[in-house]
Amino acid sequence: MNRSERSKTESADAAQLGFATDVTRARRHAEPDRERIDRVRQALQHGGLDALVCALPKNVLLLSGYWPVVGTSVAIATRDGRIALAVPADEALLAEQCWADELLTFTPGSLRATQRAGDAVRVPLSKLCQALRLGDCRVGFEAGEAVQESSYAAIHLYGASLGALLMDVAPRATWVAADAMLAELRAVLTPREGQAVSRACGIARTMFRGVRRHLRVGRTETASAASLRAALSTRAPGSARGDGFVYCMAGAHAALAAGAYARSRGDVTIAPGDVVLLHCNSYLDGFWTDITRTYSVGPPAPRVRAMFDAIFEARDAALAALRPGAQAAAVDRAARRVLERRGFGTKFTHSTGHGVGFAAIDHDAMPRLHPASHDVLTSGMVFNVEPAIYEPGVLGIRHCDVVLLEASGPRILTQFQTTLDELVLSVSA
Repeated sequence: MNRSERSKTESADAAQLGFATDVTRARRHAEPDRERIDRVRQALQHGGLDALVCALPKNVLLLSGYWPVVGTSVAIATRDGRIALAVPADEALLAEQCWADELLTFTPGSLRATQRAGDAVRVPLSKLCQALRLGDCRVGFEAGEAVQESSYAAIHLYGASLGALLMDVAPRATWVAADAMLAELRAVLTPREGQAVSRACGIARTMFRGVRRHLRVGRTETASAASLRAALSTRAPGSARGDGFVYCMAGAHAALAAGAYARSRGDVTIAPGDVVLLHCNSYLDGFWTDITRTYSVGPPAPRVRAMFDAIFEARDAALAALRPGAQAAAVDRAARRVLERRGFGTKFTHSTGHGVGFAAIDHDAMPRLHPASHDVLTSGMVFNVEPAIYEPGVLGIRHCDVVLLEASGPRILTQFQTTLDELVLSVSA
């Protein structure tokens, strides 16, 4: 049995079992982001592709304006600007915010049989490929490793099975890895997307400004982080989903923030004289932030003050180097040289920044402000600038801003608590 015959047989089996056949057209109300649609069209034309098919939630958002919840949705964008989307039926209401021309829903489960997500999406995906006439086209898809922010407690990732599924539903098409193209598309945000990141930063700003009520001597890291996070679930007008993650790391524990992840601990309490590193990734409808502030519980000791001063000077140097056409490595170098001159160069153990917006913490998201980066900055890029000093077993201090690069230069989306005086907390319990 060839691949085409197998696909037809599997679809018939699905219909007999009573799942993946409840395919309906859903409504959509969102005004399309015309600039995003045009950029995708131009990328397809330049890359010699007729369409893109994506299932990673951040790429579905990129193509259709909808940020999936559980990760089983699939979006298609064509070179002539048509957008199609298949979503599970229980996400139909949320998916109305998309700008797809063709929006199909499917029933992902049945009590008559167990199934995989690929079984459920096969029929609507096949219908969409037929409607868009992808039969003999060159079509890009996600083929490599990826970082995907969590839209729910658990999300589905098709992984390598996506390629096999696509080859089954459109066996005559030529399927081409499009990961590099997608990364470049995500790197430069449209004005509408940049505004979404700005709004997510605004929600985080409200949280950070209330920090004095939550970071107190004697309180645990976990209790502090949990009480602060509540502010992130305040939904902005016109948005569907907003929340985020907050981590509090105090004293010597803050030095571990140099690693790949942050972690609040229930057995670590805030003490007088501590520095307290507070890390936040807020999101709004799939657009993310990456923000850190570090506080001093009581006036900092002279050496700690010198560290704060060095970090602020490194931040200013990085911001001064930001302009369209600048080398991302040069921005990292500007910040790193300040810390080296101040005697803290070996204690700055990660890059100066990475792309933010479609990503929260993805160190490969462009632009990479890294010593070995070949990225060139472009107007519309959104990224973080995060100079830091880490002394293992002693303390960690990081100041991380989100920046939107405009034609005139950088616009800081997190312009709050930018001086040491604003970061000193009371020692009273």
